[in-house]
Amino acid sequence: MNGERPMHGKDEYNGVSRAHAEDAVRTLLRWAGEDPAREGLIDTPRRVVKAYGDWFSGYKDDPEAYLARTFEEVAGYDELIVLRDIAFESHCEHHMAPIIGRAHVGYLPSGRVVGVSKLARVVDAYARRFQVQEKLTAQIADCIERVLEPRGVAVVVDAQHQCMTTRGVHKRGVSMVTSAMRGALREDARTRAEFLRFVDIDGAKNHV
Repeated sequence: MNGERPMHGKDEYNGVSRAHAEDAVRTLLRWAGEDPAREGLIDTPRRVVKAYGDWFSGYKDDPEAYLARTFEEVAGYDELIVLRDIAFESHCEHHMAPIIGRAHVGYLPSGRVVGVSKLARVVDAYARRFQVQEKLTAQIADCIERVLEPRGVAVVVDAQHQCMTTRGVHKRGVSMVTSAMRGALREDARTRAEFLRFVDIDGAKNHV
């Protein structure tokens, strides 16, 4: 459906019709001091509802399903696998403001590996929901640990929060870093250091 949120029936999702959703946008426009009927805003409610279908498409995704297909013919490879600089967009559940950042994901396989694009899809599935960064980080790590059952998992998320840069304290250029370590990547300092060296978090921050 080209990124739009799926509807129950033709014009409804989760008990809310598209018409009611568009009316809610008109209400916010009026509350902000605008006239929703003026030319430049006539189509805005429709566009906003369509955009929500894209921004929050993660609610219809099952992240675990992306990891269901694995591969065992890897010639016994059992060293660290890292996918870094996975760009994502999310939204703060407190202010509905964008969170823009990158995730770095690694795991130590225990006989099974997954296609690298699937790791990126897991990140997107959780990011395209209302989030707090700490929860997002833990959800990604827990999903990989639960489905792949690796010897260890590591996730680092580095992101800028527009609820901090465009309102409140108005501090730009500030990023927040969170991490979740599981299994050997939590218990073994050398393996953890290897992952952090691979993702080069200081250098990666400049790309957010």
